Amino acid sequence: MNDQPFVDYYEVLQLGQNADAETVERVYRLFAKRYHPDNAASGNEERFREIHDAFEMLSDPRRRAEYDVQYDRNKSLQWEIFEQNSAVGSHEEDRRIFRSILSVLYAARRKNPLSGGMGSINLEKILGVPREHLEFPSWYLKKKGWIEVLDSGQYAITIDGIDMVSREDLSIPDDRLLSESPLEEDAA
Repeated sequence: MNDQPFVDYYEVLQLGQNADAETVERVYRLFAKRYHPDNAASGNEERFREIHDAFEMLSDPRRRAEYDVQYDRNKSLQWEIFEQNSAVGSHEEDRRIFRSILSVLYAARRKNPLSGGMGSINLEKILGVPREHLEFPSWYLKKKGWIEVLDSGQYAITIDGIDMVSREDLSIPDDRLLSESPLEEDAA
């Protein structure tokens, strides 16, 4: 359709796809207040623009319906790091989940170094692993100091986690790294 990378507006607003219009507006207002450029404490023009774009798309019923078709198509084409049924069992499978989480969060942090995180719902979808299979790996990675939970509630890789990815040479393929957003390209 176009060369622009797909933007997950649900993830931007940290909402599920089934969120009603009232919830979309309430969350938008909360984030807009927090990230508005006039807010001296937490203003962030780029983040505010992302939130506003997400709200514009998800608050218009016609545009949201069109977006949902594209969203579902994108999610069905999205890569899975490993088979869902391999998420239970051995130590090696746990290690694959650890590496997968670190790889995905590395890509998110690389895309947005200051606040690059990912919500648990999106992490589950990308990894193809149900929530209950991510509880132990998330706990372990947090205890090791390799991931953290941001104020937004999203998971993000830490500096120690990035060092671990580099040390272990997890070899994240280029096609697994999140592409730069159009806003970053305009700033270059």
